[in-house]
Amino acid sequence: MTYYDTVRRILIIIFVLNISVALIKGAYGLLTNSLSMTADGLHSLFDSVSNIIGLVGLALASKPPDREHPYGHSKFETFASLGIAVLLFASCFQVIEATINRFLNPAVPEISSLSFAIMGATLAVNVGVSAYEYILGKRLKSSILVADSMHTRSDIFASLGVILGFVAVRMGYPLADPFIALLITGLIILTGLEIMKESSKILLDKALIEESVIRKLAESVDGVCNCHRVRTHGSPGEMYVDLHIGVDSALSVEEAHKVGEEVEEKIKSSIPGVHDVVVHMEPKDYCELESRQGKGLNET
Repeated sequence: MTYYDTVRRILIIIFVLNISVALIKGAYGLLTNSLSMTADGLHSLFDSVSNIIGLVGLALASKPPDREHPYGHSKFETFASLGIAVLLFASCFQVIEATINRFLNPAVPEISSLSFAIMGATLAVNVGVSAYEYILGKRLKSSILVADSMHTRSDIFASLGVILGFVAVRMGYPLADPFIALLITGLIILTGLEIMKESSKILLDKALIEESVIRKLAESVDGVCNCHRVRTHGSPGEMYVDLHIGVDSALSVEEAHKVGEEVEEKIKSSIPGVHDVVVHMEPKDYCELESRQGKGLNET
């Protein structure tokens, strides 16, 4: 099973669980006039929508490289993560509007033992879903799974807030219900900002591997006298590396090419997630001169 097939299967499982939780919380929240429970159900509904966005993003990301996209389409997965963040922000407006209306027109929700039972059961599901998705997302280096797990994690805290709100309402503080809904909104916004922060690192080609790590690996290969101009980009699960190495000018083209292949294999075998390595070879003297000039510019 390929990477994309594995992530797709995980998202489908999570989607089924999320839509079930959303329908239960949303329907019962409307039935009992609980704004915080309805808001939490809406939050869970957007979890489900984000799963759909993730599946669409994966379908696009799994397309092979072509003439216009020689590096492939993997960044569609990251764009899908941004789509999840946008949905999170969109969900906030409805919750804020309903919260303001509740403050202006107070109403006491019907809180029963069944309310606590439903929130407790859905909370347990969300805890399992978030942990399962986050662990697999880190293991597979999937930005969409990690982003989606963060979305679900915010749902966990939201559900805890709803339960606390229920306790406050039962104690005679009905305004605790819209207040908790407002706190949930703030949590949703923070989660969206965090997703955008992580996704922007990939889209802006932030360096993924320390230059010193690549240099050390390259210079450990026999025949390499110097390594510089190291650049990395891509995503944690599909990284691209290019670097310059100095080799003895007395080596034949075939021998120098073999050194470059060994450097490529060394980096790929030592760093999980490296998809491609481009090695530029230069004569030893020229490489050392260029390296010294680069250090001089850095010092000034």
